[in-house]
Amino acid sequence: SADKRRLVIDFSGSSPALSNNYNAPFAVVKAAVLYVFRVLTGSDIPLNAGCLEPIDIIAPENSMIRPPRGAAVVAGNVETSQAITNALFIATGTMAAAQGTMNNLTFGNDHYQYYETIAGGTGAGNGFDGSDAIQAHMTNSRLTDVEVMEWRYPVVIREFGVRRGSGGSGLFSGGNGIKRAIEFLEPMEVSLLANHYQSDPPGLSGGCAGQRGTATVFRTNGEAVHFQAADQAKMTNGDVIAIETPGGGGYGKPND
Repeated sequence: SADKRRLVIDFSGSSPALSNNYNAPFAVVKAAVLYVFRVLTGSDIPLNAGCLEPIDIIAPENSMIRPPRGAAVVAGNVETSQAITNALFIATGTMAAAQGTMNNLTFGNDHYQYYETIAGGTGAGNGFDGSDAIQAHMTNSRLTDVEVMEWRYPVVIREFGVRRGSGGSGLFSGGNGIKRAIEFLEPMEVSLLANHYQSDPPGLSGGCAGQRGTATVFRTNGEAVHFQAADQAKMTNGDVIAIETPGGGGYGKPND
């Protein structure tokens, strides 16, 4: 802005309020902006309303980031907040996109219910590679230990590890996502709420994008069902859901 002591974050041009639940309440937008600029200060400043005092946020009414009353917003906190964070870090030239999602996985039946978020890769920046298999930005939850999960729920974790090669290449490489496969020992319903399963997390300054996420249900009859970013399916005994979370974007042209 003309006043060098103020910063304007202009979200004009954002999509109108959506018919799905990816709308984000304005409070979530402010939280994402606050997080980014607290990170960029490089110091542990107090967390209070004063942090946002020198920042003007322009968010159009009835847009997906300032939706009308009654709009569905469940994915706004967990998914749209991640997209906003990535956009701001890229706009400031700080780092490439992280996985940009929390990979919200839920499953259950009349006796069991479970919810987890699954980590992925973070973006690279000038002087550093992204991190592999880590929760980033607007999420800080942990996964249940495999042994505890298998003890408490009728499931078997068939695979859980780093998704090698999923981070974007560049002068500095993006972090890798996760591979996670869960077999169900009872009939259950499984749901996924995610992002960057249809587009790749972008790189920065010539760096390559990270790989988008995938989720596939493998039936005992040999059928494979590919999930969209927001999807659900009924599972029978022996069915497996295999999830590969997105990698982070790379920074700088690989040959520089």
